[in-house]
Amino acid sequence: MVTTYTLDYAKQLDEQDALHAFRNEFYLKPDSIYMDGNSLGLLSKRAERTLLESLSDWKEHGIDGWTQGKHPWFFMAEELGAKMAHLVGASADEVIVTGSTTVNLHQLVSTFYKPEGSRTKILADELTFPTDIYALQSQLRTHGLDPETHLIRVKSRDGRFLEEDDIIEAMTDDIALIILPTVLYRSGQILDMKRLTEEAHERGIMIGFDGCHSIGAIPHSFREWDVDFAYWCNYKHLNGGPGAVGGLYVNRKHFGTMPGLAGWFSSSKEKQFDMEHTLTQADSAGAYQIGTPNVLSCAPLIGSLEIFMEAGIENIRGKSLKINQYLIDLVEYELKDMGFFIGTPREEARRGGHVSLEHKEAARICKALKANGVIPDFRAPNIIRLAPVALYTSYAEVWEVVRILKRIMTEKQYEKYKNEREVVA
Repeated sequence: MVTTYTLDYAKQLDEQDALHAFRNEFYLKPDSIYMDGNSLGLLSKRAERTLLESLSDWKEHGIDGWTQGKHPWFFMAEELGAKMAHLVGASADEVIVTGSTTVNLHQLVSTFYKPEGSRTKILADELTFPTDIYALQSQLRTHGLDPETHLIRVKSRDGRFLEEDDIIEAMTDDIALIILPTVLYRSGQILDMKRLTEEAHERGIMIGFDGCHSIGAIPHSFREWDVDFAYWCNYKHLNGGPGAVGGLYVNRKHFGTMPGLAGWFSSSKEKQFDMEHTLTQADSAGAYQIGTPNVLSCAPLIGSLEIFMEAGIENIRGKSLKINQYLIDLVEYELKDMGFFIGTPREEARRGGHVSLEHKEAARICKALKANGVIPDFRAPNIIRLAPVALYTSYAEVWEVVRILKRIMTEKQYEKYKNEREVVA
């Protein structure tokens, strides 16, 4: 009989894994286990192919690449948005691939933040990723408002999680806009987006979500939930490559709202080359583009999204939950009494695509992991983030990671390193 905590059991799980064949789609480094796909996803062979095809379009067609070639550039952002729409639960015309996380946040806040009367404040949370806070502070300053008094950050009760009740309590009459993460980047907690949207709308408040740590890992239903807008990066779970072009969603009920940051690519495609000085904006999420698409940073997404369409986001979520639970079970069994704390929600409905292990020696444990061929992710002050990715991580690799962690702790290998982060954590 094969027991749960053996390598043979892990191999059995791999044999039963319906997504296991997709592992062959990615470039996996020999003698290395990649556990950092929640920061930067690995390169797939299809993403490489479509990037090279776009380079070839430029090489062969020059300026005519805008309308000719394998992947014409003029409609690339719209076509990628349509292919991505099922991942966020939206209509094709509600999603556009453009900009970056922070640029798209600036665009959406400048469009939908309308301070009037006593409603002048923006509600966020104290655990959100810093770029969102920087952008919100900047937007408030452009309105002549003090971020110290006009940016409200919901407190966490334990430093790990947010309680929806606390967020709802903070939805007071002076809040004009709410910006929250779909998944908390440290703990991996999923917020109840449906409930929060309903509560915000009952109070007449617009609400948007940062989907950077959920896109490609969990299903969404933005349109069904009536979310006003959302934005995300595409280089984590979606494997679009470093600096990949981001994405945004705008609820169709807001189509026609003038973009706060207008540009040439905000135009209706039919009018764009009329060169008029009066903007005729697109009647879709395309209106919230600003400038020319970064074609060579969009191109890998063409191939990557093919994989997601074939695998299915529900299947990806199913394996993600199972393999992350397997990691949690192994940690609890093999690493007990070694100072680790699992800082990720145990309930499946509240857990995103990674597991956070807290340890007082986290920074140097991460260095020891890298020395042993495991690529983790460190987040200050004490978090080791491990992300078994459904499309390319095997159960056997998860078993091996925990075995290596146990050896590092038993042999005190981490003591050879300073307990401080590298330049890039």
